[in-house]
Amino acid sequence: MIHATLPLDPGFAPLSLAYRAFCEEVAQSAEPRRFVVRIVRGEARSSAFETLIFPEGAQDARNIRMMDRLVKSLLWVRGGYRIQVSGSKAVFWHLKAAYQPGGSRAFDARFMSTVYERPFAVEYVADADAIAQSQEAASDIGRHLDGCRIGFDAGGSDRKVSAVKDGNPVFSEEVIWFPKVTADPEYHYREILSAFQTAASHLPRVDAIGVSSAGVYIDNKVMTASLFLAVPEALHPEKVKHIYEKAAKAIGDVPLVVANDGDVTALAGAMGLGKGRVLGLAMGTSEAGGYVDEQMHIMGWLNELAFVPVDMNPEAMADEWSGDIGCGVKYFSQDGVIKLAPAAGIALDASLSPAEKLKIVQMELEAGHPGAIRIFETIGVYLGYALPWYALFYDIAQVLILGRVTSGRGGQLILDKARETLDLAFPELAKTMVLSLPDEATRRVGQSIAAASLPDIKK
Repeated sequence: MIHATLPLDPGFAPLSLAYRAFCEEVAQSAEPRRFVVRIVRGEARSSAFETLIFPEGAQDARNIRMMDRLVKSLLWVRGGYRIQVSGSKAVFWHLKAAYQPGGSRAFDARFMSTVYERPFAVEYVADADAIAQSQEAASDIGRHLDGCRIGFDAGGSDRKVSAVKDGNPVFSEEVIWFPKVTADPEYHYREILSAFQTAASHLPRVDAIGVSSAGVYIDNKVMTASLFLAVPEALHPEKVKHIYEKAAKAIGDVPLVVANDGDVTALAGAMGLGKGRVLGLAMGTSEAGGYVDEQMHIMGWLNELAFVPVDMNPEAMADEWSGDIGCGVKYFSQDGVIKLAPAAGIALDASLSPAEKLKIVQMELEAGHPGAIRIFETIGVYLGYALPWYALFYDIAQVLILGRVTSGRGGQLILDKARETLDLAFPELAKTMVLSLPDEATRRVGQSIAAASLPDIKK
């Protein structure tokens, strides 16, 4: 079925199907063994996952291959600096070697160590019960609409800001800026402060400031973010880490909340729907994710779906950052479109930027090019198989897809094919999961308005 459905990528081997087949075979084996993994990301903050694997011995290679993908997925969905495993010494030794400097997952370990400011470690725990429970702490941030608020959405190509008074936007603007190619952090600070000041000028006072920004933020601090890619790393501790706090202080001593833009996207969608359990997927330069739970709380998870694997094909394309293969960034971003173009009969000039290449394919789509149609249908099939894998780590009722890859006709093609694939391959899940594109208001200014609702104004 996969080969017939995906002529542009006949080798695609959905991880969700591979895991389902693995679990079925394990269940039928003589002595299934309990396997538990826990990712620790702070004091009383951890995420556990439990499954069954083959007993140690003849099937170690299969256990290692599948648990490697599962552990990596949990790590990038939830985030953390320590992996704890129980149930297989063979899997443990594989993971320990992989996440060492020079190992196949060295990038992952280095990234997590930077974000959480702790040494990265992989540990074996003999007592599975000791690590079988998660310790989550959802944040009741967002949906606060009282008072006079500023909401700032820091995009890679434009910045949006809204002035919101008692839940009603009284001013919004979009300004083109160039954060990713500017090395001077003072430029970023001036642009952020200018947006804050402009919004403030349309309010009688400022009671709170909320920020939606790509990257990882802990306690309003910038831990890592693509917006500051060109800024020399040596300047980050002094000039980047506290940039939003500094700009907010210049406006006044008011509550500030900085959140990942994926989470704010999910929050904006949940606010529009009036209910939670929303997973937001943004397909643009990379693949971004965000999630709010049933109570519309943000979980404090990493949600870096770009690095979550979705394909078991050993010949799958590697991403440039981690060097790993089959990860979401090569399926749900402009890279995914570009990857499929040659097989679709669309030639792209190598000198063009990725964004320009995407635009050409989208123009071909609007002109009715059959290869361009197949590209976006293929991405839809990818998504239909990826969602059941994501559903292992998220409780999902609603999926919102957005980002420049979904602009125009492509978004609907992706959506339709994803629904069709989900119905065919995972019909029970399809009954409980709604897929949709956000409306135009949510796409444009909903993000900054949702950002404005992040802080709670203490009475």
